[in-house]
Amino acid sequence: MKLAIIFGARSFEHEISIVSAIALKKVLQCELTYIFCDNERNFYLIPTDQITSKRFSSGEYKKDKSLYLKNGGFFYKKMIGEELLNIDCVLNLIHGADGEDGKMSALFDFFGIPYIGPRLEASCISYNKLFTKLFAKEVGVNTLSYQLLLKESPEPIMIDFPMIIKPLRLGSSIGISIVKDKSELSYALDVAFEFDNAVLVEPFIKGIKEYNLAGAYSKEGFLFSIIEEPHKEEFLDFDKKYLDFSRTKRVNEAILPLAIQENIKNAFVKLYNPLFQGALIRCDFFVLDECVYLNEINPIPGSMANYLFDDFEKVIRSLSTSLPKSVEMPEQHYRYIHSIQSAKGK
Repeated sequence: MKLAIIFGARSFEHEISIVSAIALKKVLQCELTYIFCDNERNFYLIPTDQITSKRFSSGEYKKDKSLYLKNGGFFYKKMIGEELLNIDCVLNLIHGADGEDGKMSALFDFFGIPYIGPRLEASCISYNKLFTKLFAKEVGVNTLSYQLLLKESPEPIMIDFPMIIKPLRLGSSIGISIVKDKSELSYALDVAFEFDNAVLVEPFIKGIKEYNLAGAYSKEGFLFSIIEEPHKEEFLDFDKKYLDFSRTKRVNEAILPLAIQENIKNAFVKLYNPLFQGALIRCDFFVLDECVYLNEINPIPGSMANYLFDDFEKVIRSLSTSLPKSVEMPEQHYRYIHSIQSAKGK
């Protein structure tokens, strides 16, 4: 399999995406091609054997071969004409805006490029924390209570202290604050509103158990990872997640009663199928009084959560052969227009 990994783009999580892409080089044994999207949304073909973080921070990547999108794939110019980049499938590894908000999936669908990643509708729902909550409720998955605040017209907060404040459309714990009392509230809101004009307020429950489960659906059925209990303090801040996204070593499985494990997997299936077909996602759950609640959906997990799988490459290969097909459009004969023209005698 010739797999292209696309990463970078115009996002607050640009650097996280670079770290994830480099991490996968250590994990995947298939033939890899790296496509970098810079902050100006230009595409570059990065030599696989020369991919380092410094290449991007120094701007050295601008010397690499430029790529552009056309129907059927990525192309590059030759001395005479152009050539199609020889790949079988693209793996969307752009975290945050451009990658998880649906822009990249829309481009791939528009140009007919096979890709692993969330489709447009899945991206729109999982990128917006409010939409995620509403979707979870619709499919029968519990969520903690929440309140939406708008920057232009903030309402009185009805959630009790302590609370957690999150920008509505951002990941990697950027802009998130735990607010323990009223004296911390104004600053936390200012931080969150720096990144988004809407924020979500949720209760912060100290000591609540959190568990992560990744997976995908292929022709073989659901391919689940282990269930992980992340070790953290109050929550994973940006710096901890930056390191977390570079993980390549398998982590230990959480010790949980079988009934709770099954409830977590059942919740995952409800959230995944059929909206996220074609993607490998990670869902983060809370367990409170033996009841499972969705925390968030990660449609493009850091380094694709490879550290949760026994055989990550097998999952990617299986998923690449099980991608959803777009509806084939019949040949356009313009019968309706011709009939109107005939009726008018034209």
